[in-house]
Amino acid sequence: MKSLRNIAIIAHVDHGKTTLVDSILREVGFFSGRNDEQDCFLDSNDLERERGITILSKNISISYKDLKINVIDTPGHCDFGGQVERVLRLADGVLLLVDAAEGPMPQTRFVLDKALKLRLKPLVIINKIDKPDARPGVVHNKVFDLFADLGATDDQLDFHLMYGSGRNGWVDERLDGPRNSVVPLLDAIIKHIPAPETRQGHVQMQIATLDYSEFVGRIGIGRVYRGSLDISTPLCHIKNDGTFVQTKIKQLFTFQGLDRRETASVACGDICAVVGIEGIDIGDTLSDMRSPEPLPPIKLDEPTISMVFSVNNSPFYGKEGTFVSSRHLRGRLFKETERDVALQVNDMGGDAFNVMGRGVLHISILLENMRREGYEVSVAQPQVIRKVIDGVAHEPMEVLDVNVPTESAGKVIEIVGSRRGELKNMDSHGSRRNLEFIIPTRGIIGLRSKIMTASAGEAIVSHIFDHYAPARGEICQRTNGVLVSMGEGVATAYAIDYLQQRGIFFIPPNTRVYEGMIVAEHCKEGDLTVNLQRSKQLTNIRAACSDKALKIAPHKKMSLEETLEYIAADELVEVTPKNIRMRKRYLSELERKRNR
Repeated sequence: MKSLRNIAIIAHVDHGKTTLVDSILREVGFFSGRNDEQDCFLDSNDLERERGITILSKNISISYKDLKINVIDTPGHCDFGGQVERVLRLADGVLLLVDAAEGPMPQTRFVLDKALKLRLKPLVIINKIDKPDARPGVVHNKVFDLFADLGATDDQLDFHLMYGSGRNGWVDERLDGPRNSVVPLLDAIIKHIPAPETRQGHVQMQIATLDYSEFVGRIGIGRVYRGSLDISTPLCHIKNDGTFVQTKIKQLFTFQGLDRRETASVACGDICAVVGIEGIDIGDTLSDMRSPEPLPPIKLDEPTISMVFSVNNSPFYGKEGTFVSSRHLRGRLFKETERDVALQVNDMGGDAFNVMGRGVLHISILLENMRREGYEVSVAQPQVIRKVIDGVAHEPMEVLDVNVPTESAGKVIEIVGSRRGELKNMDSHGSRRNLEFIIPTRGIIGLRSKIMTASAGEAIVSHIFDHYAPARGEICQRTNGVLVSMGEGVATAYAIDYLQQRGIFFIPPNTRVYEGMIVAEHCKEGDLTVNLQRSKQLTNIRAACSDKALKIAPHKKMSLEETLEYIAADELVEVTPKNIRMRKRYLSELERKRNR
């Protein structure tokens, strides 16, 4: 269809994809007559807004010069790369955004590699050109080198380059252009991104991503590759395992703006959503019943991290959550696999489930959603998923990219080296250095906080899965022990004041604790059981200057991801709607000694 364009926007996290989409929507008048305009409009999920990242890929369509342009906004974080590789199949071209100061980053390489292998036509924008440390010439050369390194074809190497600032709402072909709108970008999409090829014949559609509804179940979203998809035509559902099932669509939708519009037929090349096909999955093909032909299957990257979810069995069980049983937990986890195919769940029997994902953030987003819905759950330490290849144990390796001030580079290299990381490349940019390492996924767990401490909070850390390699030696995850509460009750300021020299507390005074709950990080190796309910003994005798003023340091607040990366093998994270607590697997000191 010459009046249609399908384009996906890809970039490293925080390089400005969603902000650029905002500018495009304003340019085409999408917000006229609406009162819900806001920054990062497509980040509609509460967690996306709080964290400032895109978690779910989204389809929208815009109208420009009598053309329909399907725009696919993709996540930039590596833990959600499972969505990027699928939705790229819906597009004919990609809009690659690169930060004018940072240049290509690990996720840039990952998503660009997927796009080039699918033979998509690239359009490159050097974004955030208004940054004071922008270096468009250097970044242009780095982008070209990245294309060449990934084996781009001659046509792909001849990419069209543009400059822009998504926040300021302009994109131009010249660095010294007028800088007044994103119209040059829309014109470039029409000119340089090919229209989808119109193939005549029996209908053929492949499911690239899934949505889920409480009322209609799974919703398959994909692209019509051949013919025209009609709601009245009997279809053949060809599953990934090769089985054929006769089926019929109950509802058919196309995308119009942010909404879905029900229709009776969809032309070749357009993106649509189908409802009513039982058991539909990623990679399944819908074809004409008269001549069923499957399309090549979509291969998804396998998960690299696993965590064991279990029913919360702490003394505070059921006090804060609504859904606390294994039945509730099982139903919620398997419901999540209906919409997120990058997540895998195995029932371990009893009250435990092994949840596998692409990273700690991937699984922690699920946990955060569950606790907001009223679930209580205990989570064990993250474990990497190993493979045995040719009789040798292999583990996942990642590319770690750290951008730090020059004076902190030595400390960061030392920290990463202690985690079995190897420095592969070092690049200077002004007063900062960009360090690239190859490191086991095990070494990534808990590394970010150490690097941030060593760099006084100025480091920019990103990483992405690269390959499997023979397992390296042991990695020391945590050298310090913890302080563990010996009883249940309210932690008094008097007790915390006397224990401050023993470590850094995770809780403020007047917090309810229970036996076995972790309350602080010990200043030495080994755990220490402490009495937090101790209070001052009051007498009738008073002496001048005998009372000591309490000076309690602020407690260390830890996010859900930080607690998951902090705990040791004999510890759990208790996640409830109101609190995130760390605890020992065995609560009493006698049990811990017995199972040591």
